Amino acid sequence: MERLTLDWRKRKCYVVGMTSTGTYGFDPDLGSIVLQAFQMLQIRPTELTQEHFQSARMAASLIGAEWSGRAGVNLWKVELVTTPLVQGQAVYPYDPTIVTILDAYISTANGDGTFTDRIILPISRSEYATYPEKSQQGLVTVYFPDRLLNPTITLWAVPDGTQTSLSYYCMRQIQDMALAGGATTDLPNYFLRAFTLALAADLALSWSTPDRATGLKALADQSYAIAVDQNTEAANVYVSPTLSSYYRN
Repeated sequence: MERLTLDWRKRKCYVVGMTSTGTYGFDPDLGSIVLQAFQMLQIRPTELTQEHFQSARMAASLIGAEWSGRAGVNLWKVELVTTPLVQGQAVYPYDPTIVTILDAYISTANGDGTFTDRIILPISRSEYATYPEKSQQGLVTVYFPDRLLNPTITLWAVPDGTQTSLSYYCMRQIQDMALAGGATTDLPNYFLRAFTLALAADLALSWSTPDRATGLKALADQSYAIAVDQNTEAANVYVSPTLSSYYRN
């Protein structure tokens, strides 16, 4: 890529080669984002006190907590968890930092070192309550995720010893925000502007005026929507209707 440079003393134009940085390391620490957020409120770094930074750390953590619970899936926080199964045990605890379970499957050993995976489906508390024999052992087909402060997964039927493990894709909450030690945010690059604007909007409620908070909130929501559009899986979706009821014997 090239650009034109004008030498005013000689009144001549030169073609100067341009190159990009070739790096992808932009990942500012939370402290730098806080400084930027306060500057959006016309508060300069030299004006900041310890109270400003305490307020910013709390606001940043609250935004992270809110974004963990927003509708949709934060793809960068998705991971696969595998839990060994025990014959006769129906209930298995899982990590409270897991926000939601996405897809689950049971693995069965084939006896030759390979495994067969079979998807199982989630059910509600009400549906699980209708099952008359909750201790029945057999082929696991469904699971009930009980989202307590110490959450659990309840399997039905209860593992009978032929199944070896339960695996599930899950979404974890966003990590804690910290100003110490140059810690960065647990966010991908394309969410950083939305986070900075959201932080500025929250800080405006304490350190600026309501109208500035309203304007920044609108910009933050717009930027978040743009980031969410990118935070999707590029996969085909197939919808196949069930037609059996349309036919008569």
